[in-house]
Amino acid sequence: MSIKRALTIAGSDIKGGAGLEADLKTFQERDVFGMTAITTIVVSRADLSHNVYTQPLSLIEEQIEGIVEVMGVDAMKTGMLYAEEIIELVARKIKQHSLPNVVIDPVMVCKGSDTLIAGGMVSAMRELLIPTATVVTPNLQEAATLTNKERIATLDEMKEAARQIHSFGPKYVLVKGGKLDNSDVAVDVLYDGKDFELLETERIETPNTHGAGCTYSAAITAELAKGNSVPDAVKTAKAFITAAIRHSFSLGIGFGPTNHAAYRKYGQAK
Repeated sequence: MSIKRALTIAGSDIKGGAGLEADLKTFQERDVFGMTAITTIVVSRADLSHNVYTQPLSLIEEQIEGIVEVMGVDAMKTGMLYAEEIIELVARKIKQHSLPNVVIDPVMVCKGSDTLIAGGMVSAMRELLIPTATVVTPNLQEAATLTNKERIATLDEMKEAARQIHSFGPKYVLVKGGKLDNSDVAVDVLYDGKDFELLETERIETPNTHGAGCTYSAAITAELAKGNSVPDAVKTAKAFITAAIRHSFSLGIGFGPTNHAAYRKYGQAK
């Protein structure tokens, strides 16, 4: 049996619960071999502030080139890119190497922060990066930013955002509604340009969701690397992240991490 390879082009989270650390843990749990190209290093402090240190473009490019030349890629995802020129570079490399099964997680904000990325980065994401995606996975805040809305608060608004984001060029859009107002379920909307599919699980009330978005998109990436369709990959990933949140735990100061081993240890059982 051939070993499947998944690449994450993302930031490093010193807390270990998000970013490429979450991606690698998820890849391992889903039985694919994980590789990384580090774009940023995010340093969290006790007051919940974040400092983001971007890596030189030449270093990011060299990492990607080395992975493609030496290892090969069956699927890939992006995480925190955080600079317009990094977004442009990653989009160019995806096209140059015809990288397959591209999952774009349009990370715009650190957990506990309200500082969004700058407007130029949003435009680069819309115009250059998202069109390369097999599936793009915005949460409600990211979907609102990408579609120039103040907020998204209803299922109909999630569907409209999915339609608009699909017009940018990806094959599938997954709008994640875990924090949808007045909902007792965690509902996500998957859209392929024609049909909507709703994925619903119970809404789990916990502050320990650090890295949930990274983990969800990484699980999708792993399933695509193994040859699964986007709808099947998303369904498996939804079960994976639901278990990870259900069995999340407090650790350190601030938001605790999801439990990357939970699906293997406990399955979908409550």
